[in-house]
Amino acid sequence: MTDSASLVTILPAQPADVPAIADLIQALADYEKLAHEVTGSADDLAQHLFGDRPYAEALLARVGEIPVGFALFFHNYSTFLMQPGIYLEDLFVLPDYRGQGIGKALLQALGQLAVARGCGRLEWNVLDWNSPAIAFYERMGAVIKPEWQLCRVTGDALENLAQST
Repeated sequence: MTDSASLVTILPAQPADVPAIADLIQALADYEKLAHEVTGSADDLAQHLFGDRPYAEALLARVGEIPVGFALFFHNYSTFLMQPGIYLEDLFVLPDYRGQGIGKALLQALGQLAVARGCGRLEWNVLDWNSPAIAFYERMGAVIKPEWQLCRVTGDALENLAQST
């Protein structure tokens, strides 16, 4: 691969980008060996990014016209800071385009957006086995917080929680 960092564009996703983002999400799931957990559709993604009530936003990285990476994020809120924040749900760059500054460009663009929106923090999770990602995030200034554990309720457990008295 040639150095594509100088050819990369990072722009907010548009409705026409949904199929490319859906494909990148599938590539991410394959990389993380979690393809079996992808149950949504491109139509679901379009509705959640661009419907009447958007739940998330995305930045799309392109080299020329080729979509090569994305950052999907949404706002959260810090009660201690008493400020909004941005939670990065996923950052992904296709393997053939890694090591060329594209992930860094996505993260920098998201940092710039957080600052422009008056956010007090930008945060995300990383899989504990993903050493390359952990090293990359630490180089970008992230502090890994091992004392925090992710809690998740999905599927039947979520239904049961909602119905419990």
